[in-house]
Amino acid sequence: MSEQGARRGQEDDWWRQLYGEDGGEGGEGAGGGGAAGDAAQSGAAPAAGAPTGAGPADVGPAEASDTLDERVASVLRTVGPPGWGDRPPPQPTPADAPDRAAPAGDAPPDETPPRAAPAPPDETPPRPEPARPAPPDETPTPGPVPPGEPPARRVPSPPPPPSEPIPLKATGPGARPREGARSAPPPAPAVTYIGDRPPTYEAEPAALPAADPAALDELVPDTALEGAQYGSLTLRAASQRGDSARYRGDVRRDALLTARFGAGRHALILVAVATGRPAVEGAHRAARDACGWIGGAVGRSYTQLAEDIRADRRGDLKAGLQRLTDRSYGKLRARALECGGPPEQYTAALRCLLLPADPDCRTRVFFGVGAGGLFRLRDGAWTDLEPVATDHGTPAPIPATDAPARPGPGLPHGPGTAEYPARPEPFLFHAAFGRPGDALLLCSAGLADPLRQEPAFAAHLADRWSTPEPPGLVPFLATAQLRAKGHAKDRTAVAVWEA
Repeated sequence: MSEQGARRGQEDDWWRQLYGEDGGEGGEGAGGGGAAGDAAQSGAAPAAGAPTGAGPADVGPAEASDTLDERVASVLRTVGPPGWGDRPPPQPTPADAPDRAAPAGDAPPDETPPRAAPAPPDETPPRPEPARPAPPDETPTPGPVPPGEPPARRVPSPPPPPSEPIPLKATGPGARPREGARSAPPPAPAVTYIGDRPPTYEAEPAALPAADPAALDELVPDTALEGAQYGSLTLRAASQRGDSARYRGDVRRDALLTARFGAGRHALILVAVATGRPAVEGAHRAARDACGWIGGAVGRSYTQLAEDIRADRRGDLKAGLQRLTDRSYGKLRARALECGGPPEQYTAALRCLLLPADPDCRTRVFFGVGAGGLFRLRDGAWTDLEPVATDHGTPAPIPATDAPARPGPGLPHGPGTAEYPARPEPFLFHAAFGRPGDALLLCSAGLADPLRQEPAFAAHLADRWSTPEPPGLVPFLATAQLRAKGHAKDRTAVAVWEA
């Protein structure tokens, strides 16, 4: 045998040891002392029945092939959908089958080394999958494929159309309304003026009043706000500059005074509103003096006044309050003479309310002089309670025990006495009984005029102030400053709600 044939036999023996084609248990290695090894070294063919080659002792003969097709089929059976990977591997053709019986030395020189024969396909059919209902738009899953037949190719269904985005909703306690509950209507837009067009001036202040460095205590704020609650009544009061004064930088001519005299059930509350003459120098001082002097007079007599109110002695109340009012106007005239000005200009319209703190007494007493308004809101409708004047500027008769001509504390001589009529207009008096749910409104002319002349203005105030509970200070001020074209004066409002 030639040297080339011996080398070829050694290569065949190495491939058989690597793939274990015909190796059996207990065989020797390639270089061992077996019959095959001796034959390979001597160049002779092995004896019949002797193993052609043996691998390591822990490697047995291969029962199945380990080809690339088999591995791909195994992966598809593991991770693929049912039916994939069940196609049997291709059977080797006779031309591809190696000659396993031929000795190593008789192989032709130009033939490639033999390959391991693939194992026959698994004859066990795959376990059938339980039938599942298929959606209408999907292809049903095919059943098990018989051995030897290729599985039918499944056509994937088109993807479903994208669904509409789900709106986000709040979660947590109170996020979902109860069944049958109606959602609250959206809040109504804020109303800032009444009429077809907004007023000429801006709604917010534009210019501050001029200040005197030597009299800074005479400065008047743009807006004043007050509130209280006693017994069965709730008090709200607000005073602010008009649109015209805010634009021109004029001082507020309306003055507001709220005072409580006494304590407990015997306490008496006074609310005074005064308005100085327009276009008069020092008009705001006259309004402030009128409130201060009437407040002092009521405070010195509050015990008797509170008793007369509880006893409903209206005649005595009217006479006593008229006397106190005349004295206050007499002081205004005296102050005008001291300043060298005309007395008829240093004056003010004055309107007051007396409110007992006793919860068992619902009598509300009004008195005053000059322009303004007194209204009652009951069941959503306004009633004008402005009393009819009983005199025409002449002071009421003063009892001999307290004659104004006689000098007394706080009462000036000359102007303001019976010889000099002090009041520029008639004295007004009215006593009203408050029912639960009523609202009594005392106001200056700046609010009384649009309330009488503008029905939409009156309707808006009635709607805002007819609530079961009295409004707070800020909502009250927002309603009181409702604007109307042609009404740009200072305005002051005092409202009393009966519980």
